[in-house]
Amino acid sequence: MVKHVILWQLKDELADKETVKKEIKAGLEGLAGKIPGLKEIKVNINGLPSSNADLMLDSLFDDEASLKAYAVNPLHAAVADTKVRPFTKSRVCLDYEA
Repeated sequence: MVKHVILWQLKDELADKETVKKEIKAGLEGLAGKIPGLKEIKVNINGLPSSNADLMLDSLFDDEASLKAYAVNPLHAAVADTKVRPFTKSRVCLDYEA
């Protein structure tokens, strides 16, 4: 199993960050059951004030090959290109064997 964890910071100029976070969460969690090898996917949008990230993706894949396939899957790409990338200023990722 492979864990795929991402932390994002939203762009400073966004007027309604709460709505953006909810849309990112709905888009990514909506991929559950639709992409082969994706076992679990959860987006946390309720960080404590001490956090320096706005939201976190926590996902689990069968293996590294499944993670690589997810990255280029058209369903994932559509969410990333319309709900995530236009609104984020930074991304930090950690992938590891679980």
